Amino acid sequence: MLNNTQQLLDLMVQLRDPKQGCPWDLKQDFTTLIPYVIEEAYEVVDAIERNDYDDLRGELGDLLLQVVFQAQIAKERGLFDFEDVAGSISNKLIRRHPHVFADAVFADDEQRHQAWEHAKALERQEKQPDTSSALSGIAASLPALMAAEKIQDRAARQGFDWPEAEPVFAKVEEELDEVRGAWESGDLAHIQEEIGDLLFVAVNLARHLKVNPEVALKQSIQKFTKRFQYIEQQVAVSGRGMADCELAELDALWDEAKVVLAK
Repeated sequence: MLNNTQQLLDLMVQLRDPKQGCPWDLKQDFTTLIPYVIEEAYEVVDAIERNDYDDLRGELGDLLLQVVFQAQIAKERGLFDFEDVAGSISNKLIRRHPHVFADAVFADDEQRHQAWEHAKALERQEKQPDTSSALSGIAASLPALMAAEKIQDRAARQGFDWPEAEPVFAKVEEELDEVRGAWESGDLAHIQEEIGDLLFVAVNLARHLKVNPEVALKQSIQKFTKRFQYIEQQVAVSGRGMADCELAELDALWDEAKVVLAK
C-alpha cells in the first residue's frame, strides 16, 4: 500500500546523493525551499477552488514532495526524518482528539473546540516554556489577514473582544475617519499606520460576522478581475485601448459588467 511513498523517499535520496544526484537538488536547504513550499500550498488551494480533482492529485503530490525534500535535508543533518514527521503529526492528532482516541466526552462543538485550543496551548507552552502570552506561537510569516484573525481569536478567548458586532461597525467608522485625518495631514507614515488599523478592525468585523476575511478578499479579487477583463474586452472590440477611454465610459462599462456577469 505504501510502495509509492517509499519510492518517493528513495527518489529523494538519489536526488540528494553527493556523487550522482541532481546539482540543483543538492544546492537546496531549508531556507531556499521556502518559496516552493508556499507556492505549492497555494496551487493546492487553487485546484480545490476550481474543483479540478485531477489537478488536485498532482498538486498534493507537489506539496508532498516539499515535505519529503525538507525531511531528507533534516535526515542528512541528523535532525529527524520523514518517519519522525509522520509520527509527530500522528501523536498530535491523537492528543487533540481524545473524544475519538480516548474516553473523553464533549457535550457540543464548543466544548470540543475548547479542548482543542487547550491542547494547542499546552503544546505552545512546551515549545516556549518561558512565555505566558496567549499570542505566542503564531507564525510571523503568515499572510497578514490570516495572522490578524488568529491574533484576534486568541485575544477573544482571553475575554478581550466586543461581545457583539454593533460596536465593531462603529470602530470601523472611527478608523476610517482617522485614515482621512492622516491623509489630510500628508504624513505618509501616519497614513500607513491608520490604514493598517483600518484593515485590522475590518478583520475583526469579519470575525464577528462569521466571515473568513482571507476567503472574502479572494472572492472580491476574483470578482474585480472578471469585471475588469470584461471592460478590456469591450474596449478592445471598439478598436481602442483602455488609455483612450474617459473614466466615465469605463465606469459605465463597469456597471454593465456587474449586470452581464451576474446572469
